[in-house]
Amino acid sequence: MGKIDQKEKAQTVVDILRKQAPLTVKQEKFCNKACVERFLKAKNDSVKKGAKQLRNCLAWRDSIGTDHLIADEFSAELAEGLAYVAGHDEESRPVMIFRVKQDYQKFHSQKQFTRLLVFTLEVAIQTMSKNVEQFVLLFDASFFRSASAFMNMLLATLKIMGDYYPGRLHKAFVIDPPSLFSYLWKGVKPFVELSPLTMVVSSLDFEESLEFNDFASYPRAASLRFDPSNVPSSAKIGSCSSSRFSFTVSHHNDSLKPWHLTLTDTSGSKVGPTASSAALLGPAISPLNARSHSFASPSARASYGNTRTIKKGFFPSTPLPQKTQKLDSSMINHPRTPGPSFLNSSALFFKKDCQVNKVTKCRDSFVPFLKFYRRPYDEMIYRSKMRPPLGSLISIISPQIRRRHMCISQRF
Repeated sequence: MGKIDQKEKAQTVVDILRKQAPLTVKQEKFCNKACVERFLKAKNDSVKKGAKQLRNCLAWRDSIGTDHLIADEFSAELAEGLAYVAGHDEESRPVMIFRVKQDYQKFHSQKQFTRLLVFTLEVAIQTMSKNVEQFVLLFDASFFRSASAFMNMLLATLKIMGDYYPGRLHKAFVIDPPSLFSYLWKGVKPFVELSPLTMVVSSLDFEESLEFNDFASYPRAASLRFDPSNVPSSAKIGSCSSSRFSFTVSHHNDSLKPWHLTLTDTSGSKVGPTASSAALLGPAISPLNARSHSFASPSARASYGNTRTIKKGFFPSTPLPQKTQKLDSSMINHPRTPGPSFLNSSALFFKKDCQVNKVTKCRDSFVPFLKFYRRPYDEMIYRSKMRPPLGSLISIISPQIRRRHMCISQRF
């Protein structure tokens, strides 16, 4: 009975649209059963609200000109890889990546950005299988310096998807936003319809993952992150393997600075202590004890020189005299038991635990899409996914080029 009622409601919505104004052939094709059901679901199966939103969507598509969007209009954006479909996940959902820079809004209007967004969404919808209705969005916000500028672009994007593409968004990830974005997002999040599907993640949390760091098969890839292999290594003793910096221990025992910072790769797995250096420095020096003993406590300095002296002089040589005076228990002032503090309450503990679980959940949700984020962009592979008329004349005149591009995409 539920499916029959849903079909009847969908047909009622189409009948209402036809009574208001006649539908064109392309509008009839757009208002299929699956599309009308998505609009109904977004409005809690309300026929009037669903029909109104669908009518607004048809008017908006006509004003944007979605039927006349072609790739030639966005040749510069396609060359730079500002917005593209990176591939499909395990559920065959298309994954889109937006790497729009902050300077893009200075030289382009909001309407041009909207057309670029709609073009990318239409390409993603074209690549969907029959049983797939949703897509995934990855917003690379590392190119933005202003949190408010990125917030305006994100809110405009989510509003377009919520109003004119209901039920299409599966997940949206904001990657490396500006520092003040989290505070702004916390304030506007209750008023955004698609906020439950939007997560904020940091790429620094996945630096230790080496599963998708093999760029040998991608000659076009260019990484902006620190590459420790480019730093020349030096054979010194006592190292700390870090991608940021490392410290090495000086060979001169009379030096005032027994250790100093350097940007050289002195990994202990590559360079080990030699016999001659061990004879000069005495005991082995590791990153844990490689520090200046001038800042250590007297006991620590003494333990470095002779540990037997400490053990011998630690206990007194003569026994202490026995206590003969009896203390009255009433004269002892016991410390007052502190009252319960709000900072140490159980509610704050559970709140912190919930925040940790939320961060872990966002991290685990982003792991399947990490390979798409790190995969380098190839314009020809992306163009091979476009179908007419979005693919412009290249996909119509030269199908051989399209097949060759599909062969290249088999690497992924």
